[in-house]
Amino acid sequence: MEYSWIIFALLSAFTAALVAIFGKIGLHGVDTNTATAVRSVIMALFLISVIIIQGKLGQVSSIVSNHKALLFIVFSGIAGALSWMFYFLALKHGEVAKVAPIDRLSVVFAIVLALLFLGESVSLKEGIGAALIAAGAIVMVL
Repeated sequence: MEYSWIIFALLSAFTAALVAIFGKIGLHGVDTNTATAVRSVIMALFLISVIIIQGKLGQVSSIVSNHKALLFIVFSGIAGALSWMFYFLALKHGEVAKVAPIDRLSVVFAIVLALLFLGESVSLKEGIGAALIAAGAIVMVL
């Protein structure tokens, strides 16, 4: 299980690609914010079903009672909602092949923000990788 995170990361990337494809198709002729809201409700219902099936619904109270955790989960939820609102707007007006690489600049932003706010360090190899991601996004868009 030492490298199971790689499998989960690849599955995340693949399903994120499906979000772009399904989203682009689904956005034809509809308001992007309404589509994002409907998508969010479906995600919430799906995830509630998952934690019910896993028998973890009772763990919600441990998050609610941890005020710091709850506050930052709320911030994360707002940031996620804004991200999807902007992503769907970009998909509606742009090509997936151009929107997706720019969206993946979130990797570079996350690394910089982790440096600034979490005190994480970045190796030379990781810095070069982030620079290549940024360069790749620029090349794909141009």
